[in-house]
Amino acid sequence: MLLPGCENSELAISYGAILRDCIRHQVAAKYILESDHIKLFFRYIQDSSFDIASDAAATFTELLTRHKSTVAEYLSENYDWFFREYSSLLESSNYITRRNAVRLLRAMLLDRSNTSVMVRYVCSLDNLRIVMNLLRDSNKTIQLEAFHVFKLFAANQRKPQEIVKVLVANRSKLIRFFSDFSFEKADEQFESDKAEVVREIATLELTGPPCSSLKEISC
Repeated sequence: MLLPGCENSELAISYGAILRDCIRHQVAAKYILESDHIKLFFRYIQDSSFDIASDAAATFTELLTRHKSTVAEYLSENYDWFFREYSSLLESSNYITRRNAVRLLRAMLLDRSNTSVMVRYVCSLDNLRIVMNLLRDSNKTIQLEAFHVFKLFAANQRKPQEIVKVLVANRSKLIRFFSDFSFEKADEQFESDKAEVVREIATLELTGPPCSSLKEISC
């Protein structure tokens, strides 16, 4: 009942606020996740109206971060279609959509409740290509969020060979990119993570077992 109101620019903010209050209850959040209503968010988030898109993004974030066990179960059971649709947000021509999407992606993948989902995500070559493109984004915030996702690919000690091949083929470019990759507020942890990513890429070889575990890099 509330979701259709979210596509009306005059009602979106009010309906969105009510919907987020409802999502605080696990039963309501689970209902939305398991219904076809979840698919509406991918349309609303890319709406041409700023009010509709931004409010939908806020509600979507709340839905996918509030109840961790429910979200983890949902993402595991609906991985293929969900991340296929999610890729459209990461590749959107709208930088606000990309920024919000990569920020939420980082939050989901770095949540320990979603470890199995994260391992599956970083074993996909298509996902790697999307994240590498986001690293080159003109927006610094998007670059930084993409880095926190990219380091999970680098940290994976059981990378599929197709991913290793891409990283090895782009090794020189990546190392050169990271040598100049910094921010005004970069701290010691960021520099440490960046150095670890560079080390991982520099020592890659075209051999390795199937994907199943990750070497942890703090975030």
